[in-house]
Amino acid sequence: MLQIVVMARWPSPGRCKRRLTRDLCQSLGVSNSSERAARIQTRLTRHTAAVVNSLADVMAIEPVLAVSGLGPRAASRWGQQLGLPHVRLQGEGQLGTRLRRQLMHGYRRDMPSLVIGTDLPELNIDDVKRAIETLQSHDLVLGPALDGGYWLLGVGEILIRNPQHWPLIGVSWGGSRVLEETLASASTHQLSCALVSRRNDLDHWNDLRPWQG
Repeated sequence: MLQIVVMARWPSPGRCKRRLTRDLCQSLGVSNSSERAARIQTRLTRHTAAVVNSLADVMAIEPVLAVSGLGPRAASRWGQQLGLPHVRLQGEGQLGTRLRRQLMHGYRRDMPSLVIGTDLPELNIDDVKRAIETLQSHDLVLGPALDGGYWLLGVGEILIRNPQHWPLIGVSWGGSRVLEETLASASTHQLSCALVSRRNDLDHWNDLRPWQG
């Protein structure tokens, strides 16, 4: 059994996709840019949940929704709506802290873990299946993103038992060297690491253009 954690922010206008909101306003002159950005985030989150739920039909995984921007009851209701009944809060802190918090659930249950975000229009079941299969023979699996970060983080059976070796400390979260710094930390701890397909996170208006009909 493996847990797949979907890291999701509640798509509230003005509190999600702020860079996309700014682009919609400045580049296109859209007056309701925050509402449009929130609708885009809603669609992306539903797409991510659908991919994970489809995977749960064919593989032994436990899907988890890790929520930011809602309290426990509202987060639970949202998870039910998305078909992801296992719901946790992300909690406070920078991304590395929130990732570690989710991985600790895997540590306590001795359960390998994948963590993905909800900014991936190209996300598909084959990419995630490949990551799971690769994780069976590696300590760490990463899905590179075009912005220098990564869209997927996988921690294997041996590494999940050794939090002191998780390559999450000293990473400049939100910068262009997140992948590079994570790989350097993995090398320091002599972890076997594999990369899967490179994908593009959706942060700016230009990121939307390849998917517009």
